[in-house]
This record gives sequence, structure tokens and C-alpha cells, in this order.
Amino acid sequence: MKKQLIALQEYLAQNGLDAAYISSPEDINYFTGFYSDPVERILALLVFPDKDPFMFAPQLEVEAAKDAGWDKDVFGYLDHEDPFALMAGHIKDVAGSPVNWGIEKDNMSVQKLEALRQQFPDAKFPVNLSRYMENAKLIKTPEEIAELKAAGDEADYAFSVAFKAIKEGRTEQEVVAEIEYAMMKKGVMHMSFDTIVQAGANAANPHGGPEKTPIKRDELILFDLGTVHNGYISDASRTVAFGQPDAKSLDIYKVDLEAQYAAMDAAKPGITAAELDKVARDIITKAGYGEYFIHRLGHGMGASEHEFPSIMEGNDMELKPGMCFSIEPGIYIPNVAGVRIEDCVYITEDGCEPFTHTSKELQYIN
Repeated sequence: MKKQLIALQEYLAQNGLDAAYISSPEDINYFTGFYSDPVERILALLVFPDKDPFMFAPQLEVEAAKDAGWDKDVFGYLDHEDPFALMAGHIKDVAGSPVNWGIEKDNMSVQKLEALRQQFPDAKFPVNLSRYMENAKLIKTPEEIAELKAAGDEADYAFSVAFKAIKEGRTEQEVVAEIEYAMMKKGVMHMSFDTIVQAGANAANPHGGPEKTPIKRDELILFDLGTVHNGYISDASRTVAFGQPDAKSLDIYKVDLEAQYAAMDAAKPGITAAELDKVARDIITKAGYGEYFIHRLGHGMGASEHEFPSIMEGNDMELKPGMCFSIEPGIYIPNVAGVRIEDCVYITEDGCEPFTHTSKELQYIN
């Protein structure tokens, strides 16, 4: 059994919990090596302090879970069956009627909680396992770092495709299509989030999607993309120049790049998340763009693109070796331009190392 599961069983025993209901697909993957988004169906991992865990899944996922390497029981259900009634029967066979449960309160819906309560009327839910999961996944193992490096290599390849796909008159959506088609041909079947391509003023909307807007010359173009490699993700952003952008756009880029480099240099054990955010933010503020840096400096990453910790003001957590997160200062001026430069990094004994290596010096594409 994976050491992560053994650690969870020990946590349950130490905290007087009779059972854990793990419902997040990313966390199920963390414990079992099997990932699937069940959509409206029920996928759960049931863990007990002193009994073997089991997985409960739609019948159509049972064999895939076994093929992924899960060597404990997998119980399935058909669409016309009551999943919680069937699951409860398996739980009672293994562990009787658990009273004190740990659940991921950040993930579990009210409807599913009510269905579980209906099967176990005496159940109590004193522990939010979402906080446990944040800390369990906080320090990556060398094996996890290796997977994240491989995902970073895939992102670098995607950038090389992206820059070649820029052509005057081609839409942002068409460039996305070129990127994702090339990745599929390379064997990368899943991006870690919807690929973002934004040209000119469109990039001033940090999480806007690619539009049917034709790309024009003499604008900056922002790319934000990532891939999934063996359950681990990459996430990176680059901004390039198509033709010769105006002086204001170039100044925004210069300042953002300085902030990103400074934060990369400052990221090391002992600095707090808030202090690291301030390194980049102070540079952008001093240059007069502080009001246009409208998000945290970074977010944790690993098996998903947003994990713990948040690199932001107010977070006094000290960074430690093995922590992985993004460093992504951004400047977004409405109706002018948007720039974001992002690498995900892991903390080493004396600094940090990025997972992506595509040049950040402004590239001019003609």
C-alpha cells in the first residue's frame, strides 16, 4: 500500500476518526494512481484506520482503476442503482457503521453529504480533510519532482509550437487549436487547463479565454498553458511581441520581467510567501503599475494547477525545500495590453529551480 495511504490511516487513528471519504479526483489519484473525472457519477476512496481501503466507482471505471495499479477492492455500480446504498453496504461489511468521519469539505457537495448521512444517521463530520490534503501534498518527493519536470518539458515544446503558429489574421482560437493538435500528435492528450492565447488589449483580462479576434501586427501576445504528465501538471506563461509593439507595451513587459526575475532570485528556504510576493509587487508598484497587478504572485501546484500554498500578502508560511508553486507577476492595463510571465518552480536547499525553460527575454516574431 502506498505510503501516502498509510500516513492517512495513521492520521485517522490519531484523531479518533472511523473513516475517511475521499472525493476529489486529484486526491484519489494521489492515493491510488488512478485519475478520472466522474462528472455527475460517484467516485470515492474509502479509508479506515485499521482496515484495507477500497474504491467505489461507476462500473465503467472499475477495470481502468485496476489497470492503473490499484490492488485493493474496487466496487462498481450501474447507472440505475443507488450508489450510496451500495457503498454503505460495502462500508458496513468492512468497518461496521462509522460515526466520526473525515471528508474533504472543500470538495464534497451538500447533496452527496446528505446522501451519506441518510445511510449513516449517526455520522458526525468533525474533520475537514481538505486541510490535511493541503499539508500532505505540500512537500513533493523526488519522484514527484521528476514527473513535474517532464510536464515542464512538454510545456516548453508547446511554447515552441505556439510561437510558430502566430500569423497575421489568424485568430486566437486558431492558434490554440494548432497548439493542442500538435500536443496530441506528440502523445500529450490532456492539457492541465484550457489553453489561453490573448493578443493586444485582450490580454488585459487575466483569465479571459481565446476569442475569434484576428491577431494583428505590432501587439504583444500572451500564452498561458500546461500539460498533464502521469497525473502531474505543468503551468507556464510567456508573452511575445508580434512585430513592433508600442513603447507603453514594451515598458510593461520590461517591468514585469524584472519583477519575475527578482522573485525567482529571492525564492529560497526561509523567505515567507508574503515576503516573496512583496519582492515582485514592490518593483511593479515603484514603476507605477501597482494597481494593475491584481492577483497573488503564485499558487501551489503538483497533481493539480492550484494547490497549497498561496504566494500572497498575508501568508507568513516559510518556504521549504520541495515546495512547488508558480511565480507569475502580471500587469494588465485595460484597453492597452496585458503581460504575464510565469514559471512554476520547486524550492531547493538554497534557491529554486524552474520546471520550464523557454526564454523570457522578449521574443520578436515577424
